[in-house]
Amino acid sequence: MTTATVLDRDEYVEQAYLFRIVRERLADNQPAQDIFQRVGDELLSSTRLPYAVQFLASELKHTGLVASGFGKLPHYFTAFQTFVVDQAEDEKARFPMPTAFLVLEREAAYRAEKPTKPGLFVYQFETLSRNRLGYLDGLDAMAADPFYDDLWREYFHTLRKQVGAVDFCDLVYIRSELYVIEHRRSNPKFEPARVPLFGEKEGKIAKASRGRDPMYLFAALQRHLGYPEVPRYRVRDDASTKLEQIQLKLRELENRLKLAEGELRGSVDLSQFGKPELLKDDE
Repeated sequence: MTTATVLDRDEYVEQAYLFRIVRERLADNQPAQDIFQRVGDELLSSTRLPYAVQFLASELKHTGLVASGFGKLPHYFTAFQTFVVDQAEDEKARFPMPTAFLVLEREAAYRAEKPTKPGLFVYQFETLSRNRLGYLDGLDAMAADPFYDDLWREYFHTLRKQVGAVDFCDLVYIRSELYVIEHRRSNPKFEPARVPLFGEKEGKIAKASRGRDPMYLFAALQRHLGYPEVPRYRVRDDASTKLEQIQLKLRELENRLKLAEGELRGSVDLSQFGKPELLKDDE
């Protein structure tokens, strides 16, 4: 099976633009199929993205799913990108599609600059944590990313077994250069069992965050090392929204009661629910 490769910077710049446009137009209630059919003309023709978008539009037309198209272009879109979109299309998951595309937009923008393996890992792992997307499948998708090497893939395998049982801050600290530096102060010949994956700064932040919510670690890494920030989906919870929802439910209940009463009497007066728009012109 063909797998994704690390793309040129221009590809990631255009991907970030695509994901932003899709996110904004979805927020305007434009159909996804229409968005992908039209957005190709806006993309830089010197990249491969316009061709990928044409395929996505065709796949969306046949299957109704965006993730299906992503998954059939594994040489261009990563398994993690496919995983994120697939989770947004899962009716059981509370992960809105606009938020998913914002996740992809920020990731692509980060890749277009000077990404580091620790920085990309923390961003992707926080995406799983914050949105409850599932660690096992999520880590498998991350491991398939060509940006990581075999050492990182081994680390993902370790995380699959230990995440939730071991403090995440410890999982970062013991694989940092700081961990090695501190042990060599008492034992100059100390050699770690595994090669450090995180720098000294990451190690300091992880050590200082031990025993606390991992979200504080993510936030500190963003502040001090410029790691990309994971979008936070916020459900509207203001009083007016709640009132609108209550009024809508009351109207639905009222109509159902009227319909039930009519059935009990043996006749249903459909006129009480109003005429369909198509019949109003006949009056």
